[in-house]
Amino acid sequence: MNVTIKNLSFAYDGKKVLDNIELPIKSSETVGIVGVSGGGKSTLLKLISGLYNVQHGCITIGEAKTSAERRKNVAVVMQNAMLLPASIRDNITCGHIMDEAIISHACEMAQLSEWIYTLPDGIDSFVGERGGQVSGGQAQRIAIARAIAKNAPVVLLDEPTSALDGDTSIAVMTALASLTKGKTVIHVSHQAEILSNYDRILRLERGRLYAS
Repeated sequence: MNVTIKNLSFAYDGKKVLDNIELPIKSSETVGIVGVSGGGKSTLLKLISGLYNVQHGCITIGEAKTSAERRKNVAVVMQNAMLLPASIRDNITCGHIMDEAIISHACEMAQLSEWIYTLPDGIDSFVGERGGQVSGGQAQRIAIARAIAKNAPVVLLDEPTSALDGDTSIAVMTALASLTKGKTVIHVSHQAEILSNYDRILRLERGRLYAS
């Protein structure tokens, strides 16, 4: 699904973070965006996903323009997975009725199945407050399974492996490969090497996008 960003600007308390962003993305294209921490990368993804309302300009995903419409078309995996104080199952389905085969497939693709099998309550195991009873890598893979189960046409990635150690990062990257296959992908990072296989890499600097 196409993503089109036109004349997008955004400010916090009068301080401009994004300045006249223009970014057309074709369906199934993968785009990496590099930039320093605090440079507006996460803000851009939150605007695209509909978590923030657009102040100036326009973002369209397919035919969806409003924040509520765009949210239906995107799956987001952030640097620190946001888990509900609920079971693994509920964190994948977000409380929605979902076919068991879809949940099972999502767990398999997110590299979760073997670990879940070892748990006394399996997929109905409680993850704790803020995911406190699972590791960072497990929490990230649950978030990826949630995104896989949603099966949205656009995937937004915000430094999804930066807080993980090497071995865990490899497992999460494998899960991300399953999530992003055939999707339109926007992946922001401060590490350009992670984005080396993407169709395009752009640089966000002082609120503006440049070819990298």
